[in-house]
Amino acid sequence: MTSQIVQDFKEGLGDGKLLIQRCNDCSHLALYPRYSCVACQSENLGWIPAEGGGVLHSFTVLRAGAPEGFEQDLPYALAVVQLDEGVQLLARLTPDSGCCCTAPRPPLSHFDQRLFQRLPD
Repeated sequence: MTSQIVQDFKEGLGDGKLLIQRCNDCSHLALYPRYSCVACQSENLGWIPAEGGGVLHSFTVLRAGAPEGFEQDLPYALAVVQLDEGVQLLARLTPDSGCCCTAPRPPLSHFDQRLFQRLPD
């Protein structure tokens, strides 16, 4: 059985939205979802959608030692991204669709949620 907070978070992702949990008592933001606020321990929590911008702080490429179930995806890249709202998350980076793209690229430190793509389950 899936808890309500996990279900709400997954529904947001399914709708193409990254939801950030917000405490309705102290306004503290949290990502990933929790059962109570880490700042004031309130259980009065809600959701706000991420605006979509952020900063790429670091990334690494895994070439070996993937967790069980991800071995066939090697190599793949993981990144630490701090969203404009202040929360951080671990994100999977995917290569550009073309190697000879003529469209201008954002700087490496830029993160744009509109570039999210849904990966197969």
